[in-house]
Amino acid sequence: MISGKPRYLSALVATLVAAPAVNAQEKHSSLAVTPSQMVQGGTGLIQTPTSRMRPEGDLAISYSDNDQYRFWTVSMQLYPWMEATARYTDVRTRLYSQVESFSGDQTLKDKGLDVKFRLLEESFYLPEVSVGFRDFGGTGFFESEHVSASKAWGPFDFHLGLGWGYMGTADDITNPFCKVKDSFCARPLGYSGNGGKVDYDQFFKGTMAVFGGVEYQSPWEPLRFKLEFEGNDYSRDRAGRLEQDTRWNVGAVYRWHSFDFSLNYQRGNTVGFGITYNFNMDTFSQVKIDEPPKSLFSTKSAESVETVNRARLSRELAADGAFYIHDANITEDSITVYGSQRAYRDLVEATERVGRLIAAEMPDTVKEYRVVETQNGLPMTTTRIDADAFKSVARYEGLETTIEDTYQRVTPSDADMAEYEPKAVTGFGYSTDFFWTQSFGGPEDFYLYQGGLILSGAYSFNENFGVFGGVSATLLENYDKFNYTLDRADSTLPRVRTYVREYVTRSDVLMTDLYGRWVDKIADNWYAQAYAGYLETMFGGVGAEVMYRPVDSNLVFGFDVNYARQRSYENDWDYFDYDVITGFASAYWRPEILPDTQLTISAGQFLAKDKGVNIDFAKRFDSGIVVGAYAAFTDASAEDYGEGSFTKGFYISVPLDLFVLKPAKGRGRFPWVPISRDGGQMLNRPSRLIDFTAPRSPFYR
Repeated sequence: MISGKPRYLSALVATLVAAPAVNAQEKHSSLAVTPSQMVQGGTGLIQTPTSRMRPEGDLAISYSDNDQYRFWTVSMQLYPWMEATARYTDVRTRLYSQVESFSGDQTLKDKGLDVKFRLLEESFYLPEVSVGFRDFGGTGFFESEHVSASKAWGPFDFHLGLGWGYMGTADDITNPFCKVKDSFCARPLGYSGNGGKVDYDQFFKGTMAVFGGVEYQSPWEPLRFKLEFEGNDYSRDRAGRLEQDTRWNVGAVYRWHSFDFSLNYQRGNTVGFGITYNFNMDTFSQVKIDEPPKSLFSTKSAESVETVNRARLSRELAADGAFYIHDANITEDSITVYGSQRAYRDLVEATERVGRLIAAEMPDTVKEYRVVETQNGLPMTTTRIDADAFKSVARYEGLETTIEDTYQRVTPSDADMAEYEPKAVTGFGYSTDFFWTQSFGGPEDFYLYQGGLILSGAYSFNENFGVFGGVSATLLENYDKFNYTLDRADSTLPRVRTYVREYVTRSDVLMTDLYGRWVDKIADNWYAQAYAGYLETMFGGVGAEVMYRPVDSNLVFGFDVNYARQRSYENDWDYFDYDVITGFASAYWRPEILPDTQLTISAGQFLAKDKGVNIDFAKRFDSGIVVGAYAAFTDASAEDYGEGSFTKGFYISVPLDLFVLKPAKGRGRFPWVPISRDGGQMLNRPSRLIDFTAPRSPFYR
C-alpha cells in the first residue's frame, strides 16, 4: 500500500533510474576491486560467494541467465557486517507443477533467502572472514553453508572458502565436524514441513569442498575480470544433472553508471550473462527547491508581546516552516504554539525552522518558545526552546553549541493541555493515495499486480472523535489471469486470507473501510483508542487499544483486542458467519546495539484462532528508507498451515520526500509476501496507536 500521491510511483521509477549509485570504492578506498554480484545474487565471483561486504545501505537488483536457470535477486547490505539476499529461480527444464493442465507454459519457480555475516574485518596482515547461509529457508534448491576469506593485494582480490551442501558436492576434503559427531557425516535430504522452514539440523553436514578465486581490476576502471574454482559438481541440481567439463569458471564485469553488465563462461560448456542495478539506500537524497531557514540578521522583532503580529506569524509558520497552528498563547516571557508539522521529516530541521520564525517575531522579553506538535489536533510532544541560547546559535555566535543543545522534547504539561483551545480541527477532510499490490511466482504468471487509487474521506467532530472511510478504484492490473479462484490447498484452518483472489477480482471499485474512531491521552504517557465498523477489506468489527509511549523512548508497549467478523467478498456490506476475538500484547524496541533498528514483538491470538507471536524487524537508513521482514510462529502445525509452513514477509518503506522537489511527509510501502496462507494472520487495523503517536518517538522519518 502506498500512502503518497498518485504521481508517486512514476516519480519513484524515474528517480531511481536517474540517481547515481554510491560507488563502494568511495567508502572502501583500500579496495582496488569494487565488490560485485554473483550469478545467484550476493557479493561474490560467479557461482561462489566471497567474504566481502559492500557499504551499508547498498542495494543490488539483478537478473542473470544461466542456460537452465534464470535468477531474479535483490541483495541488501543491512549493516556493515550483514548482507541479505532474496532470490527467485526459474528452472527452465521443469514445469510449474506435475499437473500439465495446471502449469500451462509456466516453468518451475522457487524462492530462496541467503544471509552472510562478517566475522573478521580485513587488516594489514589478516584477511576478511565471513560465514554465510544460502537458501536456508524453503525447499532448499541451493542450500549451502560456507566460510570464506578475502585478501586484497594491489589490483587483485583473492578469495578462498569452504562449502557444505550444494556448494560442497565435489567432496574435496573430509568434513571436520564428522570427526566430532557421526550425524555430520551425511546430509539429510529434502526439507521439513511444507517448505519455508529453516532446517538447522542440516547445517554444516554432509560433503565439503574447497572453492575460491581471484578478481582483477583492469587499468580501464569500468572493467573487471573474475576467475573462480567452484565446489559444486552439479550432480544434485533441481534442473537435473548438469554436465561439467571443468570446475573453473571465468567472467568479466563492466560498470556503466549504476549498472553492472556481466558475461561469464561456466563449467567449460555454458555461457551466462546478467545485469545488476546498484543503489545506496543510506546516502540517497533528493535536491530540494526550498527557501533557506529564516535569517535572524537584520530582523526587527516586536517591541512587546502586545505588538506581535499574530496573523503574520501564523502565515509564516505555515509557509516557511510547514507548521500549521491550531492555537497559540503568548505571555510576557513565553510563547506556546500548537500545530502539526506537514513537510519536514528531520526533527532538527523542523525545530530550527519554527524556532527562527518565532524568534524573528518575539520580543527579547520572551525567554522560552514552546512548540506543541499535535496529531489530528491531539497534543503529542512539547519542544521547549531556550530563546536566548537558540538565537545565539542561529546567529552563529558560538562554536561550541548546536541547535540540538538549545531545546528539549518533553510530554505536554498540564498547563499546555489546560490552555489548549484548538481551532480548525473539526470538519471534512479528504485525500487521494495510490495503492499497489503484487505477487510473484504464481502459476498464471510470474508477476501479478494490481494498482489504482484509494479515495479517502473523513469527518472530525473534534480532536478525539471522527468518522473515516475509503474506496479503492483499480486502474491497472493483470489479476484477470487468475485461472481459478478457490485455493484448494489442504488446511484445517479457517479461510481468513486465502479468499484473496475472490476479493480482488470481484469489482474494480471496492469499499476498503468505513469506521468511527475515538482517541485520547488517558494518563501521563498513556494513550487509548476505540474503533468500530468495516476495518479492512476482509474484516469488520470493533476494537480497542492502549499504549504506553514516553517521549523519545526506545521501548514502547501496547495492547489491543478486537472482535472481528469476516466480510463478504460478494458485496461491500454483508458478512459471512465467521468471527473471532483477536488481539496482541506488543513491545516495540530499538536496541542500542543495532543502530536505527526497531524490533516489534506481538504475542496473542491471530485471525484463524491460532495463538503465537509475530516478530517484525525494521532497519532505517539515513535517507529515511526502511526495509523490514516479519514472521509469525503459532501453534498451527506446518501441515495445518500448508505450503510455506508459517507466515513470513518482507517490505520496503520509502519516504515521498525522496522523489519530489519540495519537502514532504508521507511514504510508500512495497510488500513482498512469498506465499500467503491462513495461519499467523493479523487484522489490518485501520488505526494503530504506534502510528498515531509517532511524533513522540518517530522511527519512520
